[in-house]
Amino acid sequence: MEAESCLCSRGYGDGHYVLPPLPYEAGALEPFLDAETVTIHHDRHHAAYVAGANAAVESIRKVAANVYDETMVSAATQRLAFNLGGHFLHCLYWSSLCPEPQGAPEGALADAVNESFGGYDGFLRVFRGVAIGLQGSGWAVLGRERLSGRLAVLGIERHQDVLVPGFKPLLACDVWEHAYYLRYKNNRAGYVDAFLRQVDWAAALERMEHRTCHGDRS
Repeated sequence: MEAESCLCSRGYGDGHYVLPPLPYEAGALEPFLDAETVTIHHDRHHAAYVAGANAAVESIRKVAANVYDETMVSAATQRLAFNLGGHFLHCLYWSSLCPEPQGAPEGALADAVNESFGGYDGFLRVFRGVAIGLQGSGWAVLGRERLSGRLAVLGIERHQDVLVPGFKPLLACDVWEHAYYLRYKNNRAGYVDAFLRQVDWAAALERMEHRTCHGDRS
């Protein structure tokens, strides 16, 4: 995935990947998600990817410095890809959500949705189908594909998979079970439907138009 250099600007500092704070209170997404689910997801799962990415970078540095044997670098780069992908996608996930439901996209994003999916209902069918149909865990990501300029929804089963050059992510839905199981149990479809009602479409529009990295208005 391609992203502006600032997309995870708050996720990196002083030479290390860092866990950015949530853009809202942990309980602000009720009734979509409860504070316990959000806290565990952010403070444990997302934090683990940050730690994993930093550890992988350190291993690669030690290979470069001839402290570790070069045979170790392949596994380290795979760990970096997985953990850094997880860090990036979680940053995008938190900023894809808004405490106040906004309904459907507006402006240029609405136009792009109409052109790419034949309307908002068409987008919902595609996004739901991708998110619910992923085998096991994964992500559904809406983004703009550079060659055609059209929007597309990608299903990602691992954080670093299905990387399309020039694909600019606009929003992401985490369908790993830790994202929703306390509230929705095995009802992934119910979680995805609730996610789509909670999307911060204004932030997605800002990402599409390059005005901000996360859609933050601060």
